[in-house]
Amino acid sequence: MKDSSASPNRVGSSAASATGAARRSVAAIRGWLRADPRRAIPALTALALVFAQITYPLSAGVARDRITVAVVVLSAATALLHAATTRGSGWAIGFFVVVSGLGLTAEIVGTATGFPFGSYAYAVDRLGPAFADVPLAVPLAWTGGLYPIWIVAGMLVSGTHVSSGAITRSTGRGSTDARAHSSSNARLLSGSKVGRVGLFALGAVGWDLFLDPQMVADGQWTWSITDAGLPGIPEIPYTNYLGWALVAVVMGVLLTLLDHVLPPPRDPSVAVPVAVFGWTWVGSALAHAAFLGLPASAIWGFIGLGVLGIPLCLRRWAGRRAF
Repeated sequence: MKDSSASPNRVGSSAASATGAARRSVAAIRGWLRADPRRAIPALTALALVFAQITYPLSAGVARDRITVAVVVLSAATALLHAATTRGSGWAIGFFVVVSGLGLTAEIVGTATGFPFGSYAYAVDRLGPAFADVPLAVPLAWTGGLYPIWIVAGMLVSGTHVSSGAITRSTGRGSTDARAHSSSNARLLSGSKVGRVGLFALGAVGWDLFLDPQMVADGQWTWSITDAGLPGIPEIPYTNYLGWALVAVVMGVLLTLLDHVLPPPRDPSVAVPVAVFGWTWVGSALAHAAFLGLPASAIWGFIGLGVLGIPLCLRRWAGRRAF
């Protein structure tokens, strides 16, 4: 005869385990915020970003255009607020100038000449004000989308584990951190810095494997050549990805110089940009496959960002084993 109490006992055990996990998570978040209450600022905008992105597949027409702009603004705000609270306003402004400034320049040149991405044009009056036929939301999107990739690329080349404990242990503060920063910057073109720029460029292309198919399907921009792309997304030419890689390499070099001349992080936490990166990687794949009718870009984007995402997950697993 079966023990009728076994099932209730298992249910009770599972409930207690879930309750314990929830309490540990709450305690971890409280400890994380106590270490530096300013961490809550980009965390809140990140939560708003996730909510806005969830509403995107549920919308259409003008409402979807407004949600697109909101997503761009929230992603850029999350990036810059995290940069300002961890690296200082000078570094945040520098990142914005490099990424959005160079992004806008590349877009203006690209729409006018076809270099470096290929021949394309933006829809009129859908994403708000424009400059030289480029919606101003576009350079903001460069900042919001590429900041988490820059952070993750830096983690991968530095050997930093993803767990909060490992990050705290591997990155000190004050004079010790400053000496380490000075030592690491002694060689501006060290292997780790070149590696970070390379990973950053690959990650930028990976992100665009989600971005371009989604925005082209929504009519936000169109390509002159629509049959020279990857299998499943031929409407976006190969030249686009080459252009992204080129622009991202230039950005990466300039960001490396920015790191060279400005102080190191005063707060080592990268939880917010890492979470945004993970959400972008997995959430975009799910949205493209299940809600937007874009299965090919779901696969290509998952593979593309997976170049960083898979090693990141392996680092987290290694970090949990180490600590």
